[in-house]
Amino acid sequence: MYDVIIVGAGPAGLSAAIYSARAGLNTLVAESVFSGGQAATAYEIDNYAGFPKINGTELALKMETHAKDAGAAFAFRPIERAELTGGVKRLHSGGEVLEAKAVILATGGKKRKLGLANESRLTGSGVSYCATCDGGFFRGRTAAVVGGGNSALEDALYLANLCKKVYVIYRRSSFRGFKSIADQVAARENIEVLYCSEVTAVDGDFQVEQITVVNTQDGSQRQLAVDGLFIAIGMEPANEIFGDDLKLDERGFICAGEDCRTNLPGVFAAGDIRTKPLRQVITAAADGAVAAMSAFEYVSGEQR
Repeated sequence: MYDVIIVGAGPAGLSAAIYSARAGLNTLVAESVFSGGQAATAYEIDNYAGFPKINGTELALKMETHAKDAGAAFAFRPIERAELTGGVKRLHSGGEVLEAKAVILATGGKKRKLGLANESRLTGSGVSYCATCDGGFFRGRTAAVVGGGNSALEDALYLANLCKKVYVIYRRSSFRGFKSIADQVAARENIEVLYCSEVTAVDGDFQVEQITVVNTQDGSQRQLAVDGLFIAIGMEPANEIFGDDLKLDERGFICAGEDCRTNLPGVFAAGDIRTKPLRQVITAAADGAVAAMSAFEYVSGEQR
């Protein structure tokens, strides 16, 4: 039995692993894909303290190495079901049951979809949710980015280095993202911004060929010939495996305070999966440290 199992190896989970292992807890990190989470797909991170400019994958590998050096074990396997009530927490994975005294949930979020008729069919054939993953396929071609937050703006800048033309389509009249990034988008000659606009259709027989864009102010429509549609409209919590016992907010994020304690004793939530006002790498890492210390207090019987 482990003292603590951390589900998810994004910045929150990796930070939790460092602090948990350094506190002397027998620590396991369970991750279904790769370390770093969404941060690992970022072309460049420029707001993480101490690293003015660093590639997301590089930062993720540094965090993973740090956690391993601290003594945390890693299991790259999916967790299909979790039993979080009671004194012993049980996580089901591929027919095996992993047991722990405490669990830190750090599974982050998943990309929100537009819900268009052909969106799922054309995913992987021009529709993408990760510019740094798939942008290389559109070198010298035309792409559109949907969204107005930092992720969408960063995707547009990344694609502008590869594509001959990039449309940015946003439903509001000004971006939500940081002004510094929005200014860079405005300065790129091959980026065209369509404010107060929404994508209502994506079409193509075998791959994306065009999208339909509607102006939300006057109702006018236009068809844009594009080869790729990159969707960056936010995240949804990845919490479907944790059952019905956890208290969630109205958007489905886990209710947990600044101590990262949930309504279930011995269960903690860190990072993007938790109700919080700002979801960034630095706030996720901070959550991980706090969650680990709360878990240490719980396991050692020093819970306040």
